[in-house]
Amino acid sequence: MATTAARQRARAEVEYNAFVAACPSRKLLDRISNKWVTLILAALGSDSAHRPGAECAGEPRAMRYSELARLLAGVSQKMLTQTLRSLERDGLVTRTVVPTVPVTVSYELTDLGLSLYEMMRGVKAWAEAHMDEVLAHREGYDTRAT
Repeated sequence: MATTAARQRARAEVEYNAFVAACPSRKLLDRISNKWVTLILAALGSDSAHRPGAECAGEPRAMRYSELARLLAGVSQKMLTQTLRSLERDGLVTRTVVPTVPVTVSYELTDLGLSLYEMMRGVKAWAEAHMDEVLAHREGYDTRAT
């Protein structure tokens, strides 16, 4: 069955192409390439991520805000809050508030967030495994550039 030109254009309008400047997937790529997003996904995606040197291979679990803040060294309260809100808005995490004293707030990956975590854990593992090589290349480059 032949596809008309109008149908092809209509299909192309609903497909996303990050190489096109106006494509909304560019904003999503910008968000998910953020280091804090990667680290939050790693933390929520695997409880083995909490042990130094451990691979991200454990089971996903909910974490309290304060637990995430302690785990993610160097993240400001403002940045952690903004990042968690954006992840919640995008449907990647759910936020659960339990009315205790004080209030308990926890975050957990959604199915969509878990699918992204599966992709991102490889990037995190690659960065950790190849950091020595990258540092050596940087040093060689900086030596040649001066």
